[in-house]
Amino acid sequence: MATTNLSIYDKATIPNAKNFRFGIVVSEWNPEITENLHKGAIETLLDCGATKENIISWNVPGSFELVYGCKKMIITEQVDAIIAIGNVIQGETKHFDFVCEGVTQGIVDLNIKYDVPVIFCVLTDNTKQQSLDRSGGKLGNKGTECAVAAIKMAALKTIGSPKESIGF
Repeated sequence: MATTNLSIYDKATIPNAKNFRFGIVVSEWNPEITENLHKGAIETLLDCGATKENIISWNVPGSFELVYGCKKMIITEQVDAIIAIGNVIQGETKHFDFVCEGVTQGIVDLNIKYDVPVIFCVLTDNTKQQSLDRSGGKLGNKGTECAVAAIKMAALKTIGSPKESIGF
């Protein structure tokens, strides 16, 4: 478990996001968490050169619906990367396990099927406090970290064929 703020980044090590178009799909469930993650992502994208016009945000009801929302965004919008933002907090039933597994596998499947990186920004914590700590609290903001990942993956997408980029 992280015990320090991991959301501090060095802009000198991140490609300029000016020419990229980003999608963000946000779960409406646990809005005090997901809205903070969304805010952190947008602030970071803008800080790294993205323009407001090149950031598209959609809401979906819950984390399970993130997969469909991301797929629909890939198909209908021309984005270079998508950040899927959600929050699932452990409860007394297996629901947590099913939702976490489904969302994780769904995002993996999107990354395999489409040529648009989908960044996993779904907090899967045991308590609400852990989620608060990771959405702008004492451990930083996972939305910030995922925005940095989205920028780096959008830049990677622009590199030539996979064989060229990994030295085959």
